[in-house]
Amino acid sequence: MTRRPALNRLTTRSLVGTGAAVVALALTGTACSPVEPAGGDSPSTGGQSTGEQDVFGEPADAAQVKQGGTLTVALSADPDKLDPTLSRSLYSRYVFHTMCEKLYDLGSDAKVVPQLATALPTVSGDGLSLTIPLKEGVKFADGTAFDSTAVKVSLNRHLTLAGSARKSELGPITSIDTPDPKTVVIKLSKPFAPLTAALADRAGMVLSPAAVTKLGANFSTAPVCVGPFKFASRVAQNSIKVVKDPQYYDAAKVHLDGIEYRIITDSSIRSANLKSGDAQVADSLSTQDAPQLQKDDSVSVLQSQSLGYQGLTINVANANGIGNPLKPLDTPIAKDPRVRQALALSIDREALVKSIFNGLNTVACSPVSPKSEFTSDAAQTCPPHDPAKAKQLLADAGVQTPYKVEMITSNNPDSLRLAQALQGMVKEGGFDLVIKPVEYAALLDQQDRGDFELLQLGWSGRVDPDANIYSFVATTGSQNVAGYSNPEVDKLLTDARQATNQADRVKLYGDVVTKLQADDPIIYMYRQRNLTGVSKKLLGIQVYPDGVIRTAFAGFAK
Repeated sequence: MTRRPALNRLTTRSLVGTGAAVVALALTGTACSPVEPAGGDSPSTGGQSTGEQDVFGEPADAAQVKQGGTLTVALSADPDKLDPTLSRSLYSRYVFHTMCEKLYDLGSDAKVVPQLATALPTVSGDGLSLTIPLKEGVKFADGTAFDSTAVKVSLNRHLTLAGSARKSELGPITSIDTPDPKTVVIKLSKPFAPLTAALADRAGMVLSPAAVTKLGANFSTAPVCVGPFKFASRVAQNSIKVVKDPQYYDAAKVHLDGIEYRIITDSSIRSANLKSGDAQVADSLSTQDAPQLQKDDSVSVLQSQSLGYQGLTINVANANGIGNPLKPLDTPIAKDPRVRQALALSIDREALVKSIFNGLNTVACSPVSPKSEFTSDAAQTCPPHDPAKAKQLLADAGVQTPYKVEMITSNNPDSLRLAQALQGMVKEGGFDLVIKPVEYAALLDQQDRGDFELLQLGWSGRVDPDANIYSFVATTGSQNVAGYSNPEVDKLLTDARQATNQADRVKLYGDVVTKLQADDPIIYMYRQRNLTGVSKKLLGIQVYPDGVIRTAFAGFAK
């Protein structure tokens, strides 16, 4: 599926044994002592573990920070294309935060707030028109003016560019009008409830029309947007640099001269860089390293429960590559939902969370976060761990055991340890899981081509559940790498998009989860806790439940 590899370093103990051995680890402890949950972080559903209290970080007090300096951020994976239209990874969102502002943003309470817009949209009575007022006097990093025409150019590009990952996020837009430079009017063929939330993410990022015209589909080589910083350079698999943009409309709030993102895939090395001072921020801390870093007087650990999930995507009918007509794969796991259900029943989510992730991550069985206002009992229902039933389902499907299935996963140490744990766990249910490590950026390409049988990857999550579901399981979803198609699910998702009553949407998403758990194109396993290490020499770093590290207005302490 997409966009976020599993990045929590597992215990040093071997986990390639049977599922029973993994459960035993949950009972006897791991190489590192587990952290007691503080409770209250997220609802306890179906025996779900709770994590520690959220710590988002505080804005910098201008009187306490000095001007200048370059911040170094240790990133766990190399971002994909720095093009808001095409990007699919969480890590590109870290960089975009500094240089590509959006029409809207999220606050620490996960509520949508204006950014380049001056107010939330005014929605017509029939729900078919949204009017967005824009800031004035704003310039792109290339010096050209930000206005309603620029917004129209960007939205049209998101809707029409080949390979766009934004198209299905924006819904049934029929036209975009610009009655004056500070007003955009979006017309819809049908009401579309998730649109404002979509404009608080990459679909709401506004690109310089001059850069779009000059670079076309190669925009990512020299991206130009509105932001506190502007793109400077990139060395693939190594680093990305941004520098302060003096033309930014709120430049007085920007304290740093620049930010360098260094790609360090091993979580233990990221932590070591943080402690040594070679990096001042480290993303995706290991659930084993975080408790030790919390005891370090020189480091703060920011944490919040992710809105997303980690899961397994089964290639059902993506034989031709995403964006092309669906073509089913001729394999038992692709053709028969009983085989997929058997794989789901073979996974002991509680054991993964308790023994492997120190109790910091939480069990997930659906794409709807328990923190979402659209959650319900139906959306949080969790099938039990039942390897005996898994074997029976395989027998009923006429599949000989052990059933061999190949899984691609990111080749960083954390993802490989998770893969090894799953390998041992599903053996008890009758599966022979073969691990195929792939470099992260190549993995994203491989999933799009449909060149996989089983894929371990995750999604960092969005505040509106539509953005966690539609693109991935709707027949026409722009990130439906499973090639899944179910007309009943399509209708439920479309009805949820058009519903204006929250209770109706809650019921519809619960029904979607019920259908997905019967078909299992994606097996949801757990929700990562956003764990970010920050040097105490640095002020103003914040991380909200969307997982984005907010560095733009940070500064070094005086």
